[in-house]
Parts: sequence; structure tokens; C-alpha cells
Amino acid sequence: MIENKIKTLALTKAKVAELEKSIAAELGKELAALPGKYGFASLPAFVAAVRAASRGKPRGAVRAKAAGGKRKKRAVITAETKAKVKSLVEGGKTGSEIAKAVGISLPSVQNIKKALGLVKARK
Repeated sequence: MIENKIKTLALTKAKVAELEKSIAAELGKELAALPGKYGFASLPAFVAAVRAASRGKPRGAVRAKAAGGKRKKRAVITAETKAKVKSLVEGGKTGSEIAKAVGISLPSVQNIKKALGLVKARK
């Protein structure tokens, strides 16, 4: 009885090895066909194009952008922006309401309020 199980195991291992070999061969064929699939005449030209496309980007950048992780441009804080923040503070608006209305971040609003002397000192 155990001899039959050992024989079955050996046959199964042989089948797995054969499947792994065929998968590796198929994968090799698909990878070799990639340059032609994307219109490149040779593998070195394809590799150069992939490198050029990814140059200057950190490895995690692709994931961040795919997940919607776009970075905002830095806000330019002008005298007009400061005046608008001051009038909204005097109008009783909260920091987050001001940030949305003016189009800047909450920390920028806080920095402007501090620069204009519109925040109470901590005790």
C-alpha cells in the first residue's frame, strides 16, 4: 500500500516538473515577443525604452500614481492671499474652511495667521 503511494508521489513529482518546464518555455516565448508586440525591432531597443520611461522615478512612484497619489503644486502665497486669509479669519471662518476657499493647505493658513499675528499665544 505504501509502495503505491510512493509510486504515485514520484509520478506526480514528474508531472509537476514537466509542467514547470512547459510554463518556463511559454513564459520565455512571451517575454521574447514583447519587443515586437510594442513595435521595437530588437530587445536592446525595447530595454532602452523601458529604462528611459522609468528614469528619474523612484521604484514606488508607479504604485503611488496608480493609487491616485498625485502631488499638488506648491501654493504661491501673495499679499492678496494673505489679505483674503485675514478677512476670512475676521469673518469667523475656521482654518479648514479658509484653506478650501483660498485653495491652499491648512498648514499654509496657519502660517499666514501666525505671520499676521492672528493667533493667540500658548500658555
